[in-house]
Amino acid sequence: MEAVVSMTVLAVALIIGLGALGTAIGFAILGGKFLEGAARNPETVPMLQTKMFIIAGLLDAVTMIGVGLALFLHLQNPFIAHL
Repeated sequence: MEAVVSMTVLAVALIIGLGALGTAIGFAILGGKFLEGAARNPETVPMLQTKMFIIAGLLDAVTMIGVGLALFLHLQNPFIAHL
C-alpha cells in the first residue's frame, strides 16, 4: 500500500514538473521566434501576435490537462483499488 502511494506521489511530481518545464521551453521558443519575425517584418506584428496568443493558449491547455491528470491520481488513486 505504501509503495503504491509513494510511486503515485512520484508520478504526480513528474507529471507536473515536466509539464511546467515543457511549457517554459515552449514559451521561450515561441517568444524568440515572435521577436525574430517582428524584427524582420514589423508590419506583420498584429498577425503574428494573434497567432502567438493562440499557440500560447494551446501550450497552457496541455499543461492544465497534465495538472488535471495529476490531481486525479493524487486524490482518487485508481491503483489502490487493485490491491
